[in-house]
Amino acid sequence: MSILAVLEHSGSAWHRMSWETLAAAQQIARELDTTASAAFVRPGGHGFADELARKQLEKVYLVDHELLNGYTPDGYAIALRQLIDRAAPRLVLFSHTYQVRDFLPKLATSLGKVAVTDVVAHRVDNGQVVLVRQLFQGKVNVDVRFAADGPNFASLQAGAYRADRVADGSAAVEVVRPQLSAGEIRTKPLELFRESQRAVDLTAAEIIVSVGRGIKESDNLPLVQKLADVLGAELAASRPICDAGWLPMERQVGSSGQTVAPKMYMAIGISGAIQHLVGMKGSRIIVAINKDPNAPIFEVADYGIVGDLFQVVPELIDAIQKSK
Repeated sequence: MSILAVLEHSGSAWHRMSWETLAAAQQIARELDTTASAAFVRPGGHGFADELARKQLEKVYLVDHELLNGYTPDGYAIALRQLIDRAAPRLVLFSHTYQVRDFLPKLATSLGKVAVTDVVAHRVDNGQVVLVRQLFQGKVNVDVRFAADGPNFASLQAGAYRADRVADGSAAVEVVRPQLSAGEIRTKPLELFRESQRAVDLTAAEIIVSVGRGIKESDNLPLVQKLADVLGAELAASRPICDAGWLPMERQVGSSGQTVAPKMYMAIGISGAIQHLVGMKGSRIIVAINKDPNAPIFEVADYGIVGDLFQVVPELIDAIQKSK
């Protein structure tokens, strides 16, 4: 059962989620005792291919055609279908990005397959991959198994896998030139979709200090901001804080906010509702401060402090400042 990771780039750099998808492909391949390969669409993208060739992969596929210079769902679906017919993977993984959401249904349908989207985890059960996705804003986890033979398709939620776990190695590069004509491309590329400009991109932060309803009132926010400052961290919040207008919506973490996976995530006064956990569970280290010893946040925390944040946070700030 070979694994193929289809990666995405912005034109000048890899999409940040591509490395997470590559890490997932390598992990699943190891668990199934099979091989992982990677593919991407990029006319003349030999520099990108050389970078991937230094990873632990069986092969790197560079899909190259002049009609693929601008993204179109028709062009990508046709080209990737030809690649999949050629490489014959059992499982094809994608990042759950806007672009993938656009062309993946078309690609899967053209092969008579379904695509499992927004996957948050997996396990291997008797040699079969079981994918986990969430329903009802993260309230329910659902196990999904493929009943049909491959190729099967899945897209992975941001932060579900850790990009820093991509293994280095060496791989051969194969240039794939699909059969593609201008008449097959019915859509005309316009300006690329861009998310609304944010003052802060929490996904790029290495340390995040996040605050919840335990802060009680907006006048107490400077205390948590000071902790973030001494840690060199970004300040974030759970939904109730942003809904109340105490912090801008761009600082919300959770199912209706940003999905983050920093080196350290500190949750202060956050109970740990599933909608919040969805957005930060991929963090490498999770530190929780909450006065309720039964708060759900402690179930995912690596380190937990049961106590009043108004006593604990000042002591943390003092200890960090002294250590510096």
